[in-house]
Amino acid sequence: MMMTKQFFSKMFLVAGLWGMLLFMASCSGNRHTLRTGIWRAVLQRTDGQQVVFNFEVTDCSGRDVIYVSNANDQMKVDSILFNGDSVFIQMPFFDSYFKAKINQDGSLQGTWTKNYGNRLAVMPFYARPGDSARLTAYAKPYRNVSGSWAAYFPGEMKDTSKAIGLFDQNGDQLTGTFMTPSGDYRYLQGVVSGDTMKLTGFDGCHALLFTAIIDSTDHLSGGKLYSINSPVAPWYAEKKVFDSLPSAYAVNNIKPGTVKLRFRLKDMLTNKEVSIADSAFLGKVVVIQILGSWCPNCLDETKFFTQYYKENHQRGVDFIGVDFERTADFGKSKEAMQSFFDHFDISYPVLFSGTAALDPDLTQKVFPDLPVKINAFPTTIFVDKQGYVRKIHSGINGPATGKYYDQFKEEFKDIVNGLLAE
Repeated sequence: MMMTKQFFSKMFLVAGLWGMLLFMASCSGNRHTLRTGIWRAVLQRTDGQQVVFNFEVTDCSGRDVIYVSNANDQMKVDSILFNGDSVFIQMPFFDSYFKAKINQDGSLQGTWTKNYGNRLAVMPFYARPGDSARLTAYAKPYRNVSGSWAAYFPGEMKDTSKAIGLFDQNGDQLTGTFMTPSGDYRYLQGVVSGDTMKLTGFDGCHALLFTAIIDSTDHLSGGKLYSINSPVAPWYAEKKVFDSLPSAYAVNNIKPGTVKLRFRLKDMLTNKEVSIADSAFLGKVVVIQILGSWCPNCLDETKFFTQYYKENHQRGVDFIGVDFERTADFGKSKEAMQSFFDHFDISYPVLFSGTAALDPDLTQKVFPDLPVKINAFPTTIFVDKQGYVRKIHSGINGPATGKYYDQFKEEFKDIVNGLLAE
């Protein structure tokens, strides 16, 4: 049958109108909007303590987009669904979400839920628009706590873990983080009020409140760490810098030519099996990234690694990610990692470990040839051109640690450059 120009014109007009209707329908779930501007949000613990944070609601072509703020970091949240007077907000990472009712005054009241795989953590949540205050200082700060502090977290088994507190105080406003041997607590923000300091942080995984009494210019006492609904953890700090944090390089003296890895695992995107012994990796420096989508420090590392890979892959550097989720189920693990794939556009293979992250025997099951156990996420394994393990690095000092993050990146580049030069 012959098609006339008039017929095609009508068809294009109908198609265009249909496309507009589809577009409007696709946005209809987001037509009921939140008030734009800065909000103050509260997560309520059962002991009365609160984790407070701010977020900003913006209008993006008729759709709400939320930016969660902690210090100078912002996390974009664009999965927002409305149903009548209720809203569902899915955090982009770490398998957590908000369910809340929109009250007549525009405020939100509901719950925040964090999925740990084998259990759920639920906290009451409320937020109100037009309030930029995070925490309030009720008195002028007695002292300035800016600088590096040796922090101690006494454990229940008489063991004390060490950390470095990094604080920056401007008037009564305070930002900072705690750096541990396996990573950091990412971005924290709060106030100094009189002789008391408070810092909070929320990123969809962490929901943290740190408090302490400022005894003097060089001592913090009575510290308490409140994390989601976990028991309170005590801490204290001294104004000194110690270099006694365990080395991030778990094995610095691996003899070249002694340890090779043997693994063949399924690529989470292609479903094809991949081995470090494959021809694609022969004669190349290979960085093996051990990660999990539940791990905030893995998020920071992946951001750096994906950019580095794109800029240096042509130099003979390859990356292989090995993913450990809270489950050993392939489908559930792939679903959990999808946010990383989507957000970072990871172009190197990420393999399914087949082992849960909490499995005490994960090292033996996946990397039986390693001379040490994997106890930290993330962990990085450096493999030389001949396929031998040369260094193992535990954890990461992320961007919240400032100069320590810069140092981490420079050390990483130096190691790779050294292996490339061999």
